[in-house]
Amino acid sequence: MNVLIGCEESGIAREEFRKRGHNAWSCDLKPTRIPGQHWKCDIKELIEGLLEERSHFDLVILHPDCTALALSGNRWYGEGKPRHQERLDAIEWTVDLWNMAKKLSDRVALENPASVIFPYLRKIGAVVQFIQPWQFGHGETKKTGLALHGVNPLVPTHIVDGREHRIWKMAPSEHRKRDRAETFQGIAEAFATQWT
Repeated sequence: MNVLIGCEESGIAREEFRKRGHNAWSCDLKPTRIPGQHWKCDIKELIEGLLEERSHFDLVILHPDCTALALSGNRWYGEGKPRHQERLDAIEWTVDLWNMAKKLSDRVALENPASVIFPYLRKIGAVVQFIQPWQFGHGETKKTGLALHGVNPLVPTHIVDGREHRIWKMAPSEHRKRDRAETFQGIAEAFATQWT
């Protein structure tokens, strides 16, 4: 399969597909942390170019920036808050990305933490599922949403004990945002085994 993982600099999901023999590429504005097939560019510009070339991907998985979208940011980005316009812009950008990805592939998934984006995507036909890391072998909590088009909801692979809020408690650091956004290995494995 030809697989595009958009807005992924970690390379974790990309490598799970590659381990299983798929032609997987990641794309992000930043270089990838795991060397491999990676386009360092804007995801929308990449998709526009691929569409012009009449390229087709068997699966597209998107991980758009959640800063302005996540419900945890309501105190800054909620209605009536000083940064609310940034949230509106992020919603518009993400819905546009979703629609572009559906032109590139019949099978699209978009991952974000609990977020304001999911009602918008549901209104335009996406199936929405919420999962937790502890359903995929990681003893912690982080409610994660998946908007799905042409792919089935994920089935838990390894339910474990432990409900630690590690992500929420993560101490400030230079890489905190990056580390909080990283895809859990067990979830990436589920992507690569259940959606291929």
